[in-house]
Amino acid sequence: MSKEKQFVTEITPQSEDFSRWYIDVIKKAELMDYSPVRGCIVFRPEGFALWENIQSDLDRRFKETGHRNAYFPLFIPESFFQKEKEHVEGFNPELPWVTEAGGEKLEERLAIRPTSETIIGHMYSKWIQSYRDLPVLINQWANVVRWEKRTLPFLRTSEFLWQEGHTAHETEEEARQETMQMLNTYKEFAEEVLAIPVIVGQKTPSERFAGAVDTYSIEAMMKDGRAVQAGTSHYLGDKFAVAFDIKYLDRNNTLQYCHTTSWGVSTRLIGALIMVHGDDRGLVLPPKIAPTQVVMIPIGPPKTREQVVGRVDELFLQLKKAGVRVKVDDRSDVSPGWKFNEYEMRGVPIRLELGPRDMENGQAVLVSRITGEKRIIKQEDLLTEVETMLADVHRDMLERAKQFRADQFYSVETLDEMKVLLEEKRGFTLAGWCGSDACEKQVKEETGATSRNIPFETEEKKTKCLCCGEEAKHTVVFARAY
Repeated sequence: MSKEKQFVTEITPQSEDFSRWYIDVIKKAELMDYSPVRGCIVFRPEGFALWENIQSDLDRRFKETGHRNAYFPLFIPESFFQKEKEHVEGFNPELPWVTEAGGEKLEERLAIRPTSETIIGHMYSKWIQSYRDLPVLINQWANVVRWEKRTLPFLRTSEFLWQEGHTAHETEEEARQETMQMLNTYKEFAEEVLAIPVIVGQKTPSERFAGAVDTYSIEAMMKDGRAVQAGTSHYLGDKFAVAFDIKYLDRNNTLQYCHTTSWGVSTRLIGALIMVHGDDRGLVLPPKIAPTQVVMIPIGPPKTREQVVGRVDELFLQLKKAGVRVKVDDRSDVSPGWKFNEYEMRGVPIRLELGPRDMENGQAVLVSRITGEKRIIKQEDLLTEVETMLADVHRDMLERAKQFRADQFYSVETLDEMKVLLEEKRGFTLAGWCGSDACEKQVKEETGATSRNIPFETEEKKTKCLCCGEEAKHTVVFARAY
């Protein structure tokens, strides 16, 4: 089979094997490839372009809220991890260590960065002396390593790309405001850019970040009903400030510890958007981060080809000048039908078709990836019509994802009810929880579901714990998760 025809070979249906579907799609769409290093992937240009577009939008949002970018070392001295007990206990099983360099054994082992609270805390203790130095609002774009036993491309790999924000503040109130501001930034980004509806809430103590006082998350539902933690924001209190001696002279000339935060999203977002929106034909990419937003395909017999391609090139320049990410596929050795299937599989939001009859009538055809709707438009209105359809595609994607989540969201009263439901169906469950670690652990052991978060907004407040029947302190979202 020729290479271009491989794009339109059958993809395993989601209903048959969702995991196989996912691997088929990311491989066929050339987003990634497996590397010779266990648990690590290669981002191919199409996959890395998704991350670049995610990065670009988030970076703008961070800078609008006063944050600046910096970069800290990949290697972290072992002694730094010993300073914050909970932190080292939480990350120790996942840490790879460098013990030799330049042919000599190191005096102190160096961890390869799993996250940067420790080394950034060390630097902040040098930079912060007075209340005049606060707040410090820094973000880092970096790679991190956590040695995963079970891996899945984009969603869980030993090395991944992310951003990590680290801020220091005078007061708890300011630090908590920062924590919530960045959580809301992630929510807005997920919904406004990725078309992914998320549940915003607080993590239970057993699920919070190692060393945090409070952890908050956005949780998304995949098409197999599983959850992906799509972003987290942590209020760290003064724990890291005490551990790393981050002090400042306050307005009364008294030494105080800073209150710090950290927050991050990663290339997990790529896996999430594929699993939220993809279908049996392949990827469905949100227009705002799609590497190609419009693909233009000239059609018709060979005798009109030169004239049609010439007009397509003119329209291409119009869109490109307006900032639309557009591509022309004028290959003559591949049929239009193959091209239609290929770009549907690649998830391009809009296909533009132009043939001899369209030339005569001064029109073109736009086709939506998500609905399949065909719109015959005037060429003179091309930019307006493309912008309208891109907005419609985003809206349709978000609404479909919201509806899917609503249809797979269940309220349960007891653990037995949850067990039966998760055996027969896919999705999220809402249940009461008394606040005890024992009951939360029992849910995980008997159903495989974990607490995702305690949602800030819920239509229903539970009164009894699903395990012990005691009074519920919290209403919690439980789900099986990636």
